[in-house]
Amino acid sequence: MAPINVKRQIHRDDGSKLKILIVGAGLGGLGAAIALLLAGHDVEVFEAASEIAEVGAGIQILPNSNRVLQTWGMKTSLEEYATKPSQVNFLGWKGNSITSMSFAESAAQYPGTFYWDFHRANLHKCLLERAVELGAKMKVNARVSDVRIAENWHTATVVLQNGEEYQADLVVGADGINSRLREIMLGREDPPILTGDLAYRLLLSTKEMLKDPELATFVTEPQVNYWLGPDAHAVNYVLRGGELFNIVLLVPDDIPKGQNITEGNVEEMRALYKDWDPRIPKLLSLCESVYKWRLCIRPGMEQWSHPSGAFTMLGDAVHATLPYLASGAGMSLEDGAVLGELFSRARGKLSPAKKRRLLDIYQKIRAPRTEMVVQRGNLQQYLYHLHDGSEQQERDRVMRANEPGDALAWKDKEFAPGLLGWCCEEEVDKYWPIFDSHEKGEGRGSSRL
Repeated sequence: MAPINVKRQIHRDDGSKLKILIVGAGLGGLGAAIALLLAGHDVEVFEAASEIAEVGAGIQILPNSNRVLQTWGMKTSLEEYATKPSQVNFLGWKGNSITSMSFAESAAQYPGTFYWDFHRANLHKCLLERAVELGAKMKVNARVSDVRIAENWHTATVVLQNGEEYQADLVVGADGINSRLREIMLGREDPPILTGDLAYRLLLSTKEMLKDPELATFVTEPQVNYWLGPDAHAVNYVLRGGELFNIVLLVPDDIPKGQNITEGNVEEMRALYKDWDPRIPKLLSLCESVYKWRLCIRPGMEQWSHPSGAFTMLGDAVHATLPYLASGAGMSLEDGAVLGELFSRARGKLSPAKKRRLLDIYQKIRAPRTEMVVQRGNLQQYLYHLHDGSEQQERDRVMRANEPGDALAWKDKEFAPGLLGWCCEEEVDKYWPIFDSHEKGEGRGSSRL
């Protein structure tokens, strides 16, 4: 595996510099902005909301996305906010131990990387600051209603809801799971697919936990814990150096049609877990209010980019997955890293044909991987939610034996190395000769695209 090298920003002349508009200032959009700025291009990020901020609670960053963030020069800024748990524990819903994995031993297989836990707002803040530091421009209250491709295919024009228009050499749709730009690309409505699950997301202050000896060790010995039960599971870990305790409860979806986020009933939530490991009801007794988040997925698009080479997509807008691999944000960051790497290697004037070839490679690299993650997330949903019985017993046996199909996917010998050991530069290396051969052919006057 290649060493982790921090990228330096490329300086280009005007003839080889693209004007790029990224629609969406979430984790994926900001990651793409950083990568494309490092590649030497001009980047502006449009955000529909009135301010650029992140909602949600905790987020786990695995070695593959940790590597990406380090190459963007963010290790020092992120370590200020990161918690590094010692291990992950998988438990039965009554609290019995099934298996565990040392994060340090796992990360050691992917040199230079770590498992990090963050409050999403802190990760988002660091990405925003890095993007601005590199020269990103930000525009808020910029809800996109259309993207128009120029007749000569050289540019795309973003049309805002207020009628304003902005032209760019490349538009990147990073507007999340409820993506307007996906529908513009497809030319039709295309709502996300319901998974049948929802998430209760809680953040507890650890002060009260520390008063209870049974709960205090959750804080003083930071680990990630998963409880697997019939039709539901629970996850928890510490954030902000022990100040906050993140809990996610995954249960069957009962949110009314047409809503994605709604206020939850605390008593109803507690009732769902009243017979679980006694520590869970104790934790939930500390919760005063909660929201429910509907969980949806998106299967990949047949074409991620417009044939003009002036409009492409990334992140949840293309391949939203269940959060059961802790890989949704990681896939978005990887998308941005690949775009940045491709558009950093391509020098000289980037014609529509060159952009098209770069975006074709981008999809060839990203589509199989992101589809794999979506499908494995669906498998995790099945494995995590088995009822007690023969299938559950076989799942637990496989986990203890660390056989292929391990529900602790990060130690599944057949799956984990591919997920966690991914390296952007090595993936681009596999396909770059294709682009190079076309470039050399054009240099000899070939008409090949």
